[in-house]
Amino acid sequence: MTFSSDPPSAAWELLLPAASAPARARGRTLQSALREAVRSGRLAAGTRLPSSRDLAGDLGVSRGLITEAYEQLTAEGYLRSGRGSGTWVGEAVRASAPGVRDLAPGPSPDIRADFVAGSPDLSLFPRSAWAAAQRGVLSELPHPALGYPDPRGLPRLRTALAELLARRRGVVTDPERIIVCSGVTQAVTLLAVVLHARGQSAIGVERPGSPQYEELFATAGPRAVRLPLDGEGLDMTALRASGVRTVVTTPSHHFPSGIAYSASRRVQLLDWARQMDGLVVEDDYDGDFRYDRAAVGALQGLDPDHVAYTGSVSKSLVPGLRLGWLVVPDALADEIVARKRYMDLGNPALDQAVLARFIERGDHDRHLRRCQRAYKERRDTLVAALDAYLPGTEVSGIAAGLHAIATLPGRCGPQDTLLARLTASGVAVRPLSHYGGDAAGDRVPLVLGYAHLAPARITEGVRLLARAAAG
Repeated sequence: MTFSSDPPSAAWELLLPAASAPARARGRTLQSALREAVRSGRLAAGTRLPSSRDLAGDLGVSRGLITEAYEQLTAEGYLRSGRGSGTWVGEAVRASAPGVRDLAPGPSPDIRADFVAGSPDLSLFPRSAWAAAQRGVLSELPHPALGYPDPRGLPRLRTALAELLARRRGVVTDPERIIVCSGVTQAVTLLAVVLHARGQSAIGVERPGSPQYEELFATAGPRAVRLPLDGEGLDMTALRASGVRTVVTTPSHHFPSGIAYSASRRVQLLDWARQMDGLVVEDDYDGDFRYDRAAVGALQGLDPDHVAYTGSVSKSLVPGLRLGWLVVPDALADEIVARKRYMDLGNPALDQAVLARFIERGDHDRHLRRCQRAYKERRDTLVAALDAYLPGTEVSGIAAGLHAIATLPGRCGPQDTLLARLTASGVAVRPLSHYGGDAAGDRVPLVLGYAHLAPARITEGVRLLARAAAG
């Protein structure tokens, strides 16, 4: 990894002035700046640091200064290291200044345990492999490729994605039917704009489900119609009665309930689309992560003419790359491409070329295998901790993805009281009702995100959760 080829980081920028300090004070200044980056949260707990050689090259200082800084901060507890495993920001660093929070991601300065779902482990991002791909692209990319890109996306990336999606998810496509987007949000927005222009005033979405669709569709034209789920997937009676001709679904691993659509419900959904000459939008947001068996193939593979398939690297790599894809039926492709052209003139060509090379060289598959092992361990840790500290908790949903549903025992009290105690204890978590889910009698279903947390932090977080739940 080198600073010049990695995405800009506020943490590394903080070190640049220190690297320019007078020679006699440079070592102390670098240590102080690195210590402050950890304290302030610019370097989050669990972040893997560059090697001493790479960081020294980035900052233009001697490797000895970086090695000494790493050793000193490791001795102080700010960092941790292991033979052959690199150097990491410590998991239990507490800022010494009054009012400064523990170094855990979360929406509040008082968060001690953050179970809010939605993020992968950003520290697992393969910086070295990504930087190598960047260097390779910059050395081989011809000058004309730096002009305005094809609004559909770089042909090289669309070719790589077509092979990847066919191999890993069973998607039936070719490069001409793939449109590179700035994530799933842009993909769904493009579809909504085009479908509204064709006369569709409403689009169905799942309940419970992501709360973003009402506002997203409000800017695109159609209104969102919430449709309930049962234990097998989308309620077909409600779907037929709604009158919509397009519905957005997460059939491989529903968010947030955690179910996978049953085989019969998948067939029923496709039958509905054919009868209505409608469209199923398949959001395959974390389909690569299944821990107990092979992942269920994409719904799109069963009927490419009635399913639009979308996904991104936001869960498999990091959200900050803002790279995703939309696979559309032939009948919609030209209109989607036209809207994409006038929306943003296409995604950055360099980033697309880097992702293409990253996929072609097998780095993407290697990274997914690493994440698969890490996230499985974290889910197992979560289940074990709930069993140990909150016996009677029911963990539901398939063993997949980045979150689980934990329905707490009735003794934990009513939801409002429980959530107030959790907030006061510094535990950030959202109930299923936040996403439109129903209560479970006197038991409270919580949506627990775990992928972004190290196993030790998961166990400690559950312990805090249990203590708060006990009153």
